[in-house]
Amino acid sequence: MTSINAPIKRRRFLALTTALALSPLVLANQQQALAQGTFDLFADIPLKDFVMGEEGASVTIVEYASMTCPHCKTFHEQVMPVLKKEYIDTGKVKYILRPFPFDGDRRGEAAFMLAMCAPNDNYYAMVDALFKTQQVWAGKGNPVPELLRISKLAGMTEDGFKECLSNQKLLTDMVNGRNKAVKDFQVSATPTVFVNGQKLGDSSLESVKQAIESALS
Repeated sequence: MTSINAPIKRRRFLALTTALALSPLVLANQQQALAQGTFDLFADIPLKDFVMGEEGASVTIVEYASMTCPHCKTFHEQVMPVLKKEYIDTGKVKYILRPFPFDGDRRGEAAFMLAMCAPNDNYYAMVDALFKTQQVWAGKGNPVPELLRISKLAGMTEDGFKECLSNQKLLTDMVNGRNKAVKDFQVSATPTVFVNGQKLGDSSLESVKQAIESALS
C-alpha cells in the first residue's frame, strides 16, 4: 500500500483543527463514524462517479487509487477480475473508482484526467490500459507519447488530449475530491477500499470478498 506524502498529512492536521470547532452533534457523528470505520461517501463529492455494474446493486465498492501506485496496479490486475466475474457481472455489486493522485504527482493527475475524458464511456477501459502500461508512462522519460497513444486507442483525438490536460476545472475538482477523502474519509494510502461505506483494513481479495459476503447476508 502506497502511503500519502507530507503535504497531505499537513492538510489532515488542518482538517482536525477545523473539526474541533464543529458543533457537538456533528463532532459526535464524525467520531462515531471513525469508531465504526463507516462513512457517507456520497455527500458533496466534487467529481462525477463512474459506475461499473448495476445501479441498483445492494453492495457498493468504492476504491481510492493512484494511477502511479504499483499496489493499485496489482489490485486491478489480480483482485478486480475476480470481483468483476463473481459479483459485478452478476449484479450483486457495483464498483466506483475515484482518483487519489498524490501531491505533485503530475503523471498520476494526467492519467486520471485522460481516463475521465475518454469518450464513449471508456473510463474503465482507459483505466485498465493505463495500469497495464504503468511502467512505460509512469517511469522516467517523457510520458506524453505513451499517454497520447493510449488516449487515441480509447477514441480521443490529439486535440481532445490537449484540451483534457488543460482542463483546470477538472484538475481542481479531482484535487478537491482527494482532499475530501483525506479529511472526511480518513484515506491516507492507496489503494483504499470501502464496502458499503465501511473502510477495509486492507485490499486483499480475501478481505474484500469477506466484506462483500457480510454485506450481502
